[in-house]
Amino acid sequence: MVKFLPLKQSVAENLSNGDTVAFEGFTHLIPTAAAHEAIRQGFRDLTLIRMTPDLIYDQMIGMGMAKKIVFSYIGNPGVGLLRRARDAIENDFPRSIAIEEHSHAGMANAYEAGAAGLPCAVFRGYRGAGLADVNPNIRSVTCPFTGEVLAAVPSIRPDVTFIHAQKADRKGNVLVEGIIGIQKEAVLAAKRAVVTVEEVVDNFDDLHPNLTVLPRWIISAISVVPGGSHPSYAHGYYVRDNTAYLEWDEIAADREKFQAWMQANVIERTADDFAARVEHLRKSA
Repeated sequence: MVKFLPLKQSVAENLSNGDTVAFEGFTHLIPTAAAHEAIRQGFRDLTLIRMTPDLIYDQMIGMGMAKKIVFSYIGNPGVGLLRRARDAIENDFPRSIAIEEHSHAGMANAYEAGAAGLPCAVFRGYRGAGLADVNPNIRSVTCPFTGEVLAAVPSIRPDVTFIHAQKADRKGNVLVEGIIGIQKEAVLAAKRAVVTVEEVVDNFDDLHPNLTVLPRWIISAISVVPGGSHPSYAHGYYVRDNTAYLEWDEIAADREKFQAWMQANVIERTADDFAARVEHLRKSA
């Protein structure tokens, strides 16, 4: 049964030390507020899964929360490196982390296999690429019908998935609009799912029913966090804060500057601050 909870409680009840966790979002609807709440609560030894780790995983890695990351692209989109992730990978600071790199196709198929309850995903991929040489979880199988050699990767089955979405109705169904990415499959594959939303509405009667991509019975908790995707954008609500991504490159480049920024902008803040950030973004546009 889905619960409507404050974000602090949603995170505390569904995330634990040592969990395998996905904070998924592709270009927009990145669950920044949920990631920041996890940072405030100080979880450790997490395996972080995401197709495109960007600022929130740089922050979580820099705060020493991750023991492993599973990904298919890692970087500050449109800017360059994730400097805290690179420091951990190259210098074991603030701790050593394991990495498991895939292609986008590999990750997408692994999520789909997890959503279907399958042990692995089989697809055409990795031909002519060197990822299989450094990732032992990329293997090959021979099709019993055609003899074709195909790629195989383990399915992704997170303990918990966090996503951000535009709306939930009062029954707990969730509406996602715009670029969906792999969020739906990441929720379906998880044991537990937490969704932050911009708002709660009475119903979706004025919309096509196929837009309700996440029914209430697959969601553990919903938290209302307006602006909860900032600095990424939420289609129909606010635009991407490009300045924040540019500024992050300088902040993350220095260990002390990073810690000071995290203390002032994450540790000492709450989920309520996100709406104010988006309002400031609108006024400065």
